[in-house]
Amino acid sequence: MQMKYEYLTSEKPPSLLRKLAALVVTATLIGLVLMFSVVLFAIIVVVGMIAWAYLWWKTRELRKQMRNFVPPPGTEQEQKVSEEEVFEGEVIRVVESRREHNE
Repeated sequence: MQMKYEYLTSEKPPSLLRKLAALVVTATLIGLVLMFSVVLFAIIVVVGMIAWAYLWWKTRELRKQMRNFVPPPGTEQEQKVSEEEVFEGEVIRVVESRREHNE
């Protein structure tokens, strides 16, 4: 079975010059899109760096306070005790049945 396609308009098929012009326009548009995307990416990177620098600058005093923080009395001792009281070994659990327990 052979299918034939007919143009709905009375125009001729596009010529070689028209196809070449379409190719040039398409390549130009792709180039423009790539250029604008690179510019947009650069703008996003610069804005991100400025936001990071602003946040870093605003939190410098807080970071300094965190470095110099001394915990209140009592909390440090509790940490030392919990770190020193580590038992290593095995646990054997003996379960008595109810009958033995009631006798």
